[in-house]
Amino acid sequence: MEVRSETTQARSEKLPPPVVPKPRVQVWFVRVCSSILVWTCLVQLFAAGELWHTRIFTGLTNQISRFSAPVEPLPLPPPRNYTSNGILLVSCNGGLNQMRSAICDMVTVARLLNLTLVVPELDKTSFWADPSGFEDIFDVRHFIDSLRDEVRILRRLPKRYTRKYGYQMFEMPPVSWSDEKYYLQQVLPLFSKHKVVHFNRTDTRLANNGLPLTLQRLRCRVNFQGLKFTPQLEALGSKLVRILQQRGPFVALHLRYEMDMLAFSGCTHGCSEEEAEELKKMRYTYPWWREKEIVSEERRAQGLCPLTPEEVALVLKALGFEKNTQIYIAAGEIYGGEHRLSVLREAFPRIVKKEMLLESTELQQFQNHSSQMAALDFMVSVASNTFIPTYDGNMAKVVEGHRRFLGFKKTILLDRKKLVELLDLHHNKTLTWDQLAVAVKEAHERRRGAPTRQRVISDKPKEEDYFYANPQECLCEGTKCNDLFGHRNSSLTR
Repeated sequence: MEVRSETTQARSEKLPPPVVPKPRVQVWFVRVCSSILVWTCLVQLFAAGELWHTRIFTGLTNQISRFSAPVEPLPLPPPRNYTSNGILLVSCNGGLNQMRSAICDMVTVARLLNLTLVVPELDKTSFWADPSGFEDIFDVRHFIDSLRDEVRILRRLPKRYTRKYGYQMFEMPPVSWSDEKYYLQQVLPLFSKHKVVHFNRTDTRLANNGLPLTLQRLRCRVNFQGLKFTPQLEALGSKLVRILQQRGPFVALHLRYEMDMLAFSGCTHGCSEEEAEELKKMRYTYPWWREKEIVSEERRAQGLCPLTPEEVALVLKALGFEKNTQIYIAAGEIYGGEHRLSVLREAFPRIVKKEMLLESTELQQFQNHSSQMAALDFMVSVASNTFIPTYDGNMAKVVEGHRRFLGFKKTILLDRKKLVELLDLHHNKTLTWDQLAVAVKEAHERRRGAPTRQRVISDKPKEEDYFYANPQECLCEGTKCNDLFGHRNSSLTR
């Protein structure tokens, strides 16, 4: 027993003394004290930064406050001080982009004549029957504030000048394609007789060119800065663009193969007899559409018809677009529905529309409002890697101008007259596919939205470059214009 106890005692002497764990309270106390010490040092450092205003501390505090403090809005330009010659009330007519251009023109006219402008009324009685008002599509507060150094703009007409109060308003449609002399000499005197003048039509009422540089640049300022869509539209448009960009580069195809376009243009190529008759009846239903009897094939041969979805499929392939190209259809309901898109979708399976990319609940508030839906297509088209319109209507032209303003982004302007000729030759087996592809590429080599001088035809304003498609005065300054545009022939380079 004594031997075992000695052995046990020897072993116990060799072992280190047991570690007694520190109480948890003690550990937490140390950590708390350390944290307090660190934060005290930080507070002292930032206080010193506030006192010394050193660059380092100011930068740090700015970076931190950026996420906690609301962003202050940019200061408003000082209002222009002028004596108003009267009040201009305007009623825009047409679709979204025709009205957009008209709004820019009317702000410019108000500035030229020193008038007070009432926020424009939008068209609610045209084919689209969209009840949207200005404030449903555009940010009205931004519109008024951002232009106040040029024009005084009222949200609504003062009550004393309304029919309800017995005021008899003078109404007139300004003469189309008019220059500043017309407005100064013939329109301005009307305001000395009538305090308020109502322009009941506003489409293309201002000349494309020949106006003073200050007026041309004001048109651009309204278009590119003054007219912002509502925050709701901007947010949904940005989401659409973001979804598309996450999937890779994309083409925005303005496929203007819609019922209203086919009916009013008289273009029925590829339609059945029943469809052609339906479109003709629709044209006769609207008395304001002057041209009734139209020979479709003659119009098509002149390049005055939108390309059909089947023709578009061939053209895109001939231009070199691959089968996996992502294509966004920037348009309303295609005439004939999905059945009419089948050939195009077979050639390019990655075709999408806004209804496919967004939840139905997200689009619900904008449906049955064609102008608001068109605003979404407008934003996507401007942001696209490549924009291709199949008809040179108002949206095609205004988007083209925006893309030029944003650095001449790639816009393929289809030569429909040439294309129809080539496609028919291919259909008749006169041209092989390889010959067609070469001819299509050659025809559009210089029609990709590159810088070009405006095409001016003084006695034919409808045939010259539309100002909002090629706002040359807003794309360069002074001698830089010669460097940018050179001496290229505008009719070829557009």
